Amino acid sequence: MSSQPSPTAARQIVWPSVITVISAAILIGAEVFGAAFAGGWALAILFGLEDTAAHILQAVLFAAGVFVMTTFIRAAQRVEPFTRRA
Repeated sequence: MSSQPSPTAARQIVWPSVITVISAAILIGAEVFGAAFAGGWALAILFGLEDTAAHILQAVLFAAGVFVMTTFIRAAQRVEPFTRRA
């Protein structure tokens, strides 16, 4: 007999871990996306870009923010697992 749990074993959500990661993601997301929009606006003014170029720059920085947030969520999930075997 194997002491390993079967792959079909029931999983249970660990709500404190989920809530902790979501709360941190909201806080960090507000900072990351706020910085993306403000940074795009500031860089557009610094380089004398038109409104369209400023919006494109903001979109690029927003996409970088999405990458940062997905990386954060994945790393946080490794530290605070969302599920455990029942």
